[in-house]
Amino acid sequence: MDKTDETLKSTIERAKAGNQIAFSSLLDAFWNDVYGFQLIRTKNENDAEDITIQTFSRAFDKLDSYDPAYEFKTWLITISKNLHVDLIRKRKRNVLDGTDSRNNEAIKKVLDDAPTAEDQLITDQNLAKLLQNIKQLKPHYQKVINLRYFNELSYTDIAKELGEPVNNVKVKLLRAKKLLAEIIKSKR
Repeated sequence: MDKTDETLKSTIERAKAGNQIAFSSLLDAFWNDVYGFQLIRTKNENDAEDITIQTFSRAFDKLDSYDPAYEFKTWLITISKNLHVDLIRKRKRNVLDGTDSRNNEAIKKVLDDAPTAEDQLITDQNLAKLLQNIKQLKPHYQKVINLRYFNELSYTDIAKELGEPVNNVKVKLLRAKKLLAEIIKSKR
């Protein structure tokens, strides 16, 4: 996605309307910015990736509160920074018991179930090749792909299985599909 003002504004508006392709475009366009920011702060790939997933989950959930007077990237980085600060506070208090009262909130629909280009590419692969490609993903991405496509679990069931909020599952699945599609395309 081109990050020009008009293109970005249009994509954000489509995402606000629930368009999955728009969400995917925003994720693709800004993933490296947020992940790179967190990697510098945390100096830990796993924490950086987790915080980046949470950042996009929170941003997509609160997209209606985005003020176009500010840069979208700055808004994302601010969310990311706040999530990192929260993580540090939680670790300092040793309250990481895996429960989160916000998990019980009603989850806004972030992504629709319409198949994306990545879904179609994944479906077109034969099973053996697909399984080989999935094994190249990080284990947490492998798990979410397997739960969704092989166990055919809903987002809610995957969230329960992983002990994560539904929006995190949606973002993690979106990212896993992107990475898997890149692996598949690179082998063609």
